[in-house]
Amino acid sequence: MEIHYTPKHGSWLNMAEIELSVLDRQVLDQRLGSLQQAAQEVLVWQERRNQQRAKISWRFTTQDARIKLLRLYPSLHH
Repeated sequence: MEIHYTPKHGSWLNMAEIELSVLDRQVLDQRLGSLQQAAQEVLVWQERRNQQRAKISWRFTTQDARIKLLRLYPSLHH
């Protein structure tokens, strides 16, 4: 597994967390005998996800953001 820097705020972090959650549910939730076995299982999982061109179904729309983040990004009135 490689760790890549992602900004604290923004969708990249959310997507990374979602992907790690998928990895956890599909691979890491079982007993693995060694670090080498875990690395092999993750590699197989990664190759399968890449072949499937797995995508994240992003459900947080611009409209949702405008409602939820209104206090952080108030609109300017002229």
